[in-house]
Amino acid sequence: MDTSMKRLWILVTIVGISGFSQGMLLPLIAIIFENDGVSSSMNGFHATGLYLGILLVSPLMEGPLRRFGYKPIIIVGGAAVFLALALFPLWKSFWFWFFLRLMIGIGDHMLHFSTQTWITASSPENRRGRNISIYGIFFGLGFAIGPLMTRLIEISEALPFIISSLISLIAWTTVFFLQNEKPDQGVETSNFLGTLQRFGKVCKYAWVAFLPPFGYGFLESTMNGNFPVYALRIGMDIKDVSILLPAFAVGAILFQFPLGYVSDKYGRKNVLLIVMMSGFLCFTVAGLFQHSGVILFICFLLAGMMTGSTFSLGITYMADLLPKNLLPAGNLMCGILFSVGSISGPFLGGIVIQYFNNAFFFVISVMLFTIFIALLLFRPKEIETTVHSVT
Repeated sequence: MDTSMKRLWILVTIVGISGFSQGMLLPLIAIIFENDGVSSSMNGFHATGLYLGILLVSPLMEGPLRRFGYKPIIIVGGAAVFLALALFPLWKSFWFWFFLRLMIGIGDHMLHFSTQTWITASSPENRRGRNISIYGIFFGLGFAIGPLMTRLIEISEALPFIISSLISLIAWTTVFFLQNEKPDQGVETSNFLGTLQRFGKVCKYAWVAFLPPFGYGFLESTMNGNFPVYALRIGMDIKDVSILLPAFAVGAILFQFPLGYVSDKYGRKNVLLIVMMSGFLCFTVAGLFQHSGVILFICFLLAGMMTGSTFSLGITYMADLLPKNLLPAGNLMCGILFSVGSISGPFLGGIVIQYFNNAFFFVISVMLFTIFIALLLFRPKEIETTVHSVT
């Protein structure tokens, strides 16, 4: 196995374990707090800790990455994750656990930011979509397997945290086998002011590529956080919910690689347009036939197949639009917009469920259709002489 392939498989394995820890924490802490009588509003607030950590650390990440390279950032981020997981059983406190969740958000973002940038920067353009799709598959698999750990609380409340911490530690050690590299520096400076200037550049030239990550964050958090509540309110059984949500996740995992491959061949924008329109149609039909379990299952499966790749497709489209020296700032913006979507989705979804009957699915439809229109109207701009043109 050559060096580039070895690096890719180590990086996506680390991302998979990161997805595993995130997928475990969301339902695990929610169940523990629910059993302890914590209110649903405070329970939901606690879940935002991970995304708040991402937003807090994002503006500070690019300078250290340019200065020290990818490997040290991954090492520090991985250490923060497995140490925070190990500390959960130490003291059961709402605010202590919120702080630990914040630390995991910071550590996970360091991992994702470094691995995303490393993969997008080192992948040739004709394989970029496939490589990022592998990244998405591993994260999706980890996120899907993570909730299975909640069963272990019947044995011991501390056991899921201990096991996930050990798994994260083992994955973390593989980073030491990688040779460190640094991003393309260009003429860019590594200070905070330089980071803000680069944020302005990437927003000017690649703003549309940040909408799919926002849409995915909005969609994922709304489906996982709001749909179970909505389903119960319209008379569905818990059994139905336990089948419908995995259908969406399975569809997303199955079509990550095919869509990445097709986007390499036919263009990122073209595939994103098809994905957004397909998602709009699926959730519109789901809203019209929301009392039919069979139709909802088909809609969720098809929606997962199409929209489950919007984050990875957005990253690769961003990498197509920007030169390599702006990729760190571009990847940061993808992470920031994903977090904004993840935080705003459940909040808006909760308001719709409370005040507008039967409109839940249409909120998702409108969001996806808006992104479709933005992609359709977008025309790439030239960035001096350093950026390749995008068709």
